[in-house]
Amino acid sequence: MRLTWCSLALAVATIYSIPVAKAQSAFDLNIGFGSAHVGSNGAGIDNANSVNAFGSCILNTGDPNCQATPSLGGFFLGFGGDLMLTKRYGFGAEFNVKPGKSDYGPLQYRELFYDFNGIVAPVNLKRVVVELQGGIGGARTSFSFTQNACVGTAVCSTQSEPVGNASHFQLHVGVGVQLFVTQHIFIRPQFDYRYVPGLTDQFGSNSVTAGMVWVGYNWGDR
Repeated sequence: MRLTWCSLALAVATIYSIPVAKAQSAFDLNIGFGSAHVGSNGAGIDNANSVNAFGSCILNTGDPNCQATPSLGGFFLGFGGDLMLTKRYGFGAEFNVKPGKSDYGPLQYRELFYDFNGIVAPVNLKRVVVELQGGIGGARTSFSFTQNACVGTAVCSTQSEPVGNASHFQLHVGVGVQLFVTQHIFIRPQFDYRYVPGLTDQFGSNSVTAGMVWVGYNWGDR
């Protein structure tokens, strides 16, 4: 809960602390590459061969159709943008998605996170900018089931059927160091922490740690 209140405080402080002084605005768009991690919750799901197909089951009890749920990980792709209203203060948004599906017991899943942040830049130099972010957003885990079907031996097809999704509120804090390789192009390694109430229904914790490397282009005054 301490991290929850810190996240809200950072976001509110960012919004209400913007000076009334002459604006020195800048805008950037960026694309990111990285990963997020949460452990498994240790649950099990029966596969399609069970009379309890896709129902919950207990692992290591002799049920041959009971499959373990995974941890969250793998490659994530991100899209984002920031608007700095002054040299120190601004706001932005990020969207992070796992582009490929991964196995979730007998199912497949895809994860995404999105957030809207206040931004404070305590260090803003010509070539280096330190960004502190805090905000709110959402998380969604979508599930599907893949079936293979054949007509004789001549025609076979694979179909993926959605079976539902789970959506959650999230709090987000992040810190990144923006390094300008030219006047406008930058690289920003960034560490993120997300608190997602209810994520333990799918994974082992409500806390999500992530690391991204963002590449972007900046317009405006610096």
